[in-house]
Amino acid sequence: MFTVTKLLRLVTLGAALGAFAAAAQAQSGGSWVAKKPLGAAINEVALAAVDGKIHLVGGSVLGVAGPYHQEYDTATDEWRTRAMLPRGLDHIGTAVLNGKVYTVGGFVASVHKDGQPHAFEYDPKTDSWRTLPQLKAGRGSAGVAVLAGKIHAIGGRNPAGEVVATHEVYDPATNSWKELAPLPKARDHMAVVAVEGKIHAIGGRFGASTDKTDMHDIYDPATDSWSSGPPLPTARSGLAATLYKGLIIVLGGELPPITFAQNEAYDPKTKAWRSLAPMPAGRHGTSAATSGDNVYVAAGSLKPGSAAVTNELIVFTMQ
Repeated sequence: MFTVTKLLRLVTLGAALGAFAAAAQAQSGGSWVAKKPLGAAINEVALAAVDGKIHLVGGSVLGVAGPYHQEYDTATDEWRTRAMLPRGLDHIGTAVLNGKVYTVGGFVASVHKDGQPHAFEYDPKTDSWRTLPQLKAGRGSAGVAVLAGKIHAIGGRNPAGEVVATHEVYDPATNSWKELAPLPKARDHMAVVAVEGKIHAIGGRFGASTDKTDMHDIYDPATDSWSSGPPLPTARSGLAATLYKGLIIVLGGELPPITFAQNEAYDPKTKAWRSLAPMPAGRHGTSAATSGDNVYVAAGSLKPGSAAVTNELIVFTMQ
């Protein structure tokens, strides 16, 4: 017989299970779900979020960079093809400013071949690209971030395959680039994110994929200078990164023979790192973008280099 006492016990049990689930999610630091994958596997891509859409630009298939451009609608869970990049590139740096997507640099093929000086601007309203003035020299795998209405391109690897400390900034008002204080130490494949008026350059590598670092450099535009921040807890390169709920989220990476699933967050207010829920599997050659309450991570390689290239789209959420 179903008594009131039994009902109360069930309600109490349900509440306890709900509290346990909530506590488990809080302890893990968020959760991941899979969404509709891309139509084909691709790696070394770049992502940018604009008005509820995630733009995937560039990337490599079978070691050759292409002018790929796919748009994911976060509301409908659907992908569609958009206007292709003017050039086939991978390891591109991307940023969003005033509702437009900017791409900087990139390579033409694997591995890290012939860093390019190209910069482009994409307008989602017209589905069209505009060619911008070039960087002073070609480089791929640079970190790119927007600060105070300008686009900063930091570090990277030149056409000879050497890492550089170069720091250039693009001003849309003057349609021109100029040089700023270089990184304290040349590197590429790092996380570069702007928050609270400063730019953070985190992790990366000095050369080979095994030459990783936990460096955390902070750029202050008021003094055009760099200072050191708390190091990345897990030294790695080949990173994806985004600003999410005031936190710098640093995802994935590689160190042959493994890839990283780590999801580590830096809080600029407390100046401290913490671990969040790791990705379902380690990966690199991917990118991350924040839209609404979610972080979107697409494509990439589940193993070092171009091994186990994936078409997955995974989404992170933290309450």
